[in-house]
Amino acid sequence: METSGINWLPMPEQLCTVEEYLKFERASEARHEYLNGKIRLVHGGSGNHSIIIGSTLAALHTQLRKSSCEAYVVQMRLLVSSTGLYTYPDLTVVCDKPQFVHQDTLLNPTLIVEVLSSESAAYDRGKKFYHYRHLESLQECVLIEQDSPYIEHYVRQSDDQWLLSDHAGLGAVVELPSIGCTLALADVYEKVTFEEEESS
Repeated sequence: METSGINWLPMPEQLCTVEEYLKFERASEARHEYLNGKIRLVHGGSGNHSIIIGSTLAALHTQLRKSSCEAYVVQMRLLVSSTGLYTYPDLTVVCDKPQFVHQDTLLNPTLIVEVLSSESAAYDRGKKFYHYRHLESLQECVLIEQDSPYIEHYVRQSDDQWLLSDHAGLGAVVELPSIGCTLALADVYEKVTFEEEESS
């Protein structure tokens, strides 16, 4: 498949197999995505990025405590079996029994959360979401801006189309029907300092 614009790099100087990638990845301190024999370094996030992931996990964890759903953060590797992408969503929720391959790679997320940065936004909205849409288990995808209070919420429809709703401002609340939760932007962005606040 087309991978231009994503900065995929061979490891080390030639295409590698899945087995070679996994061996390399398990020994690496950094995280890498894998597709079609090539790997891409997953860059670390900003302070706001980390705060948003932590706050989102905390908000969902409280609501999921008595449900069968489980939440995983950035260290959980995900495989999109039908396209071959190995990647690391910022946050994943699974409501069916978690399914794994290679003992440490998730197959069946119900909901995925990505925190966007200026470097990752185009990829997360484009090529990466293309892969995510091929996950049969996936019902919702949440894309969170880190520089302003804004969330894009995608919900799979019965005809496999995806319905987008926008949520802006700290008073907004996102309904997440597939996991029986809500996500208040005031909670997601708690303790986040936006650039305009820093410059004022």
